[in-house]
Parts: sequence; structure tokens; C-alpha cells
Amino acid sequence: MKRFGKIQLFALTVLILLASCGKGGKTADSKLKEEKPKVRLEVVKADRVDQLQEFTATVESDVKNNIAPSSIVRIEKIFVEVGDHVNKGQKLVQMDASNLKQMKAQLDNQKIEFSRIDELYKVGGASKSEWDAKKMSLDVMHTSYRNLLQNTSLTSPISGVVTVRNYDSGDMYSGTNPVLTVEKITPVKLVINVSEDNFTKVKKGMQTKIKLDVYGDEEFSGKVTLIHPTVDNTTRTFPVEITVANGNQKVRPGMFARVTISFGVMNHVVVPDRAVIKQSGSGDRFVYVYHDGRVTYNKVVLGRRMGAEYELISGVPDNSQVVVAGQTRLSNGAAVQVEK
Repeated sequence: MKRFGKIQLFALTVLILLASCGKGGKTADSKLKEEKPKVRLEVVKADRVDQLQEFTATVESDVKNNIAPSSIVRIEKIFVEVGDHVNKGQKLVQMDASNLKQMKAQLDNQKIEFSRIDELYKVGGASKSEWDAKKMSLDVMHTSYRNLLQNTSLTSPISGVVTVRNYDSGDMYSGTNPVLTVEKITPVKLVINVSEDNFTKVKKGMQTKIKLDVYGDEEFSGKVTLIHPTVDNTTRTFPVEITVANGNQKVRPGMFARVTISFGVMNHVVVPDRAVIKQSGSGDRFVYVYHDGRVTYNKVVLGRRMGAEYELISGVPDNSQVVVAGQTRLSNGAAVQVEK
């Protein structure tokens, strides 16, 4: 009897354990269902996106002239300072004129000698070869005098601004640095390096928008005026020159500029920036795309950032549902629970 009671007690214990296990199994299943990552979705569509690209450049003067004599000589007087505006043909520097005075005397003597031989030649008192020799000597002296005159009284070949002064009045010109530098700043230019992908898209006359760090968000207009005909085989870029009219002369050489060019309009999918995830350990970006209760890991190529959105060059089809919240627990192919 006691043995029968023990058997019944054992059987009852087994039944209780089995019942407990059954209940535990149901609880585990329900927990697995509840542990699906919760995500929030958003439908993304293709839209017309301006193909804008930004380039950086340093402002350059349209023309830059170094003012210096052709030989080593003392500087008698400099008439301008850095920052002065000068006109084309304006006298800027007077060099020592001793050599010029000496050559002027020699030129005057040559003129007198030629006049004599010319009179003799007219009456038959001198040969044609003698006349030619004197005429050649006079012409050579004239050329030398004009050259020395230009290198004694230095004038500006352009209208512009004096940007460099390396000497003072009374200094001896050493032949290394120029006495002055004059730059034309109306207009100015910028040279940018454009990727060869856009070689056929850049055209002369294209309008550009320019911002200078020194002026914050103020915009200036520029125009493509020169396109280099070859592509650098190392950088795979080609130089493009942009001209800024600069009538008010606010844009100055040396300023840092950001140039924006539009290469037309294209239809590309636009996604919220919250949907774009950076892959750890690389520069790759990806977006989770939802379909039939699961998400797939799609690598994307980003285009422009437009406020709180990104243009996608590739990676996500039009009218897709993308995850915009809850990505931290996701993996490729994971089943998810969608939050409304």
C-alpha cells in the first residue's frame, strides 16, 4: 500500500512538471514574438533634384603685373603705396636717369652725323652704303634709348591696385623681387578642378554662385569663361576658370571661395537623413528597406544633402518603404514589427 502511494505521488509530480514545462514553452514563444525589433517606416519617392556640386578655390586677379627695370640701378622715387589704385600708363617709379642722359647725348650726336651724311648723299658726296650704315646706327640708338627710357620711368601697363611694394625710394634695385606688383581686380577669377565625369556638361557662359567665407551667406555671381581642353591623368580632373565681374571690388585676390555649379536636373530617390546609417569601420552608407515583414540591408550612394533629406544616386527603388527609426537592433533579413 505504501509502495502504491509512492508511485502515485511520483506520477503526480511528473504531471505537474510537464504542465509547468508546457506553460513555460508558451511563455517563451510569446516572448520571441514580442522581441521582434520595432521599427517606424516611411515611403520614399523619386523627385527632380538639381545636380549641384560645390568646389573650393582661391580668388585670383584677372591680370598681375610685376613692375621692375631690366637692369640693376638705383631707385630715385616711388610714387605709390600698397593699396593705391592706379591707371594704365600712370608713372609709378622713377629710376636713376644718369644712363638715360648719357644715351640721350649719344643719340643727339647720331642725329647730327646722320643729317650730315644725308645732305652729302643728296648731292652725291656720299655713297648709298655709307648712308645705310649711318641710318642703321641711328635706328639702333633710337631703339636703345626708348628701351632705357621705359626702364627709367616705370609706368603701369594696366589699371588696377598696387598689392606689393618691395623697395623704398633711394634703394638699389637688386634684380630679384619686383619694385611693385599691380593687379587688375575688376574682374577677378577663380580656377576650380572639375571631375572628368562632368567634362561634357561644363559649357562656356554657365552661371555659377559663389560664397566667400569673409562675407558669410552673401552670394556673388560668376560665369565660366575658360575650360581647359585636357584631363589630368593623375587627378582625373580638368581646370575650369570662372570670372566674377566684381564691379564693387568687394572680392579680392587671396580670398577663400566656394563655387556652386548646377549640372542640370535628374530624377533620384530622396530619403530622410534619419534613414541613412554609416557602416562602422568604413565610409559606406546603407538604408534598411522593408518588405513582407522583413528588412534588407541596402548599400546606397549619396548625392546632395538637402536640409533633412539626402538624394540617393543608387541603392533604393522608387516607392520603397524604408526604416526611419529602430535601426539599432536590425540585421540583414531580420523580421520586424512595424509601429504605426
